[in-house]
Amino acid sequence: MKLMPNYQQITASPFFPSSLSLVRAAALSPKLRVADVEYNTEQIIKSYADARAVGAEILVFPELCITGYTCGDLFLQTALLSAAERAIQKIEDVTASLGGTAVIGVPLKQRDQLYNCAVVISGGRIQACIPKTFLPNYNEFYEMRWFASAYDSHEEVISINGNDIPFGQKFLFSLQYTNSVVPTVLLGVEICEDLWAVRAPSTDMCLAGAHVIANLSASPETLGKGKYRRDLVNSHSARSMCGYVYSSAGVGESTTDLVFSGHNIICENGMVIAEGERYTWDATCTLGDIDIERLQNERLRNSTYRTERPAKRYTVIPLHVEEQRTSILYRTVNPRPFIPHQISEREETCKEIFKMQCTALMKRLIHINCKNVVLGLSGGLDSTLALLVCIAAFDKLGYDRSGIHAISMPGFGTTSRTKTNAQELAEHTGVSFSTIDISAAVRRHFSDIGHDEKLHDLVYENSQARERTQILMDYSQRMGGIVIGTGDLSELALGWCTYNGDHISMYSVNCGVPKTLVRYMVEWCAHEAFTGELQRILTDIVATPVTPELLPLNKDGGLEQQTEDVIGPYALHDFFLHSMMRFQFSPAKIFTLATIGFAGEYDSPVILKWLRVFYRRFFMHQFKRSCLPDGPKIGSVALSPRGDWRMPSDAMMSVWMNELDRIGV
Repeated sequence: MKLMPNYQQITASPFFPSSLSLVRAAALSPKLRVADVEYNTEQIIKSYADARAVGAEILVFPELCITGYTCGDLFLQTALLSAAERAIQKIEDVTASLGGTAVIGVPLKQRDQLYNCAVVISGGRIQACIPKTFLPNYNEFYEMRWFASAYDSHEEVISINGNDIPFGQKFLFSLQYTNSVVPTVLLGVEICEDLWAVRAPSTDMCLAGAHVIANLSASPETLGKGKYRRDLVNSHSARSMCGYVYSSAGVGESTTDLVFSGHNIICENGMVIAEGERYTWDATCTLGDIDIERLQNERLRNSTYRTERPAKRYTVIPLHVEEQRTSILYRTVNPRPFIPHQISEREETCKEIFKMQCTALMKRLIHINCKNVVLGLSGGLDSTLALLVCIAAFDKLGYDRSGIHAISMPGFGTTSRTKTNAQELAEHTGVSFSTIDISAAVRRHFSDIGHDEKLHDLVYENSQARERTQILMDYSQRMGGIVIGTGDLSELALGWCTYNGDHISMYSVNCGVPKTLVRYMVEWCAHEAFTGELQRILTDIVATPVTPELLPLNKDGGLEQQTEDVIGPYALHDFFLHSMMRFQFSPAKIFTLATIGFAGEYDSPVILKWLRVFYRRFFMHQFKRSCLPDGPKIGSVALSPRGDWRMPSDAMMSVWMNELDRIGV
């Protein structure tokens, strides 16, 4: 059996898998011969055993896989139906010995009607039988020729091998783990066309609490259908906030009129976590670890989901399962969640963000009838991006770029590199530029408050930041303009800004952009809109170390202060921020995911150290976020007190820090 290569090796992770709250699902396409029940059953059992060997807990097989989907009028043959029913017993025996939960496609009779069914088998017996609801009878499909819809049944049991089995659409299956903190997982089942319906049965199942939906499918290929199918499964998982396991019939189906590819897909809340290779003659197993906690947290915070109600009540059938321990994770952990992997997607993301920033600023300028803006231009990433946004907004509005007033305010730690870059950037873009050295004013301030200039403490640093903000505010009033804030989302999360200093502006264009993405934004601008000398300047700014330049330079004129040496790598902090804010994960889970995602880049003690810093700074500096200037929300993580994030400034951090204390590395 061919395993799809979507996994990460886990090493030295005592929290995996229980703290991650994952359930391992498999979408399987075994080898198949049309109408050869004995052969198909053997292949199903083999695929089942192989998938169980790698820890699969929910194993989903294609529609009508015991007989084959393309049997045509052979579905009306008693010999075929009887053989299919007998085959189920063999699969029951396998689940008794190997564990796990199988969802198998089979044609079954109930009195005088034939149904296209999914049987859920666990613990050595059939737990329930779910008939297909929507039967396609258009284009290449003729299912109504043989099968009845679930709507046509008025009985709640079906006889299979002499046993009465629960039958109908109203069942959910509860995977209850023993000796584990993995949450109970609710499983729902639908069949192929059910997903393509206007109101899929799984919509109700998810509203009733189902976390994972299994879909047994036999979807033939036509040109372009693969992408449409993937988008359909993915969007449905997002709309229903669920994990979706889609298993489709493979190339063994009849090619009399159609071709099948074995397109297997596993999605989670709008994210494809695993996708199988199509058109392969090998049996395939597509594995994916579905994060149940993430789904629960997503539903918990979504008021629309909480408001909707299912159209019917469901009977929950308990399935007792053992937790599977493994050293392989069948999903990727993206260490840089704000940055798309693909270059084309990243460029499109940068383009969209830039348009959002420009549009937001244009609206504010139009509203207040303002044609002058003022910003501090340090030669660093954040102020450069803010300047480029201002330029684009002014150009679209038809305003003269001279109304953009960029001010360089060198102080005790300003390097010649950043100062030169700021000046040349302003000159080459045609904005107004001036230099105001803050050293004398800050020294006068030190004298006024009795501070020793040799003491390089917070007073020393913050006095410079506040002096710069005072200059910007007063200069903007003199010009009849507004101050544009340059601080980014990551700095707001960490409180890495001076209260009543760079924390304050009249409109903040970068407040929704995380630091790890700012660099790519400037790089995109460099290659998208500029050439020659200006492109060179922007490229050099991208390569400049991140620093507030508040401490004096060393004897060689080099930096004594780099931000990431003080507060930690922004790559880690952005990962922590995304995991905590977007998914509400616990500190232990964030730590475990970080050790996986950053393996080979940062070791566990380093990750734990900066995670503690992250939580401490996040809680201590909420008061700065409680009074943020206006600025546009950009992504799914935002910290505006008027929008996404409401938190008391005096909340205690002990719950989070105590959990980190229990982590041993």
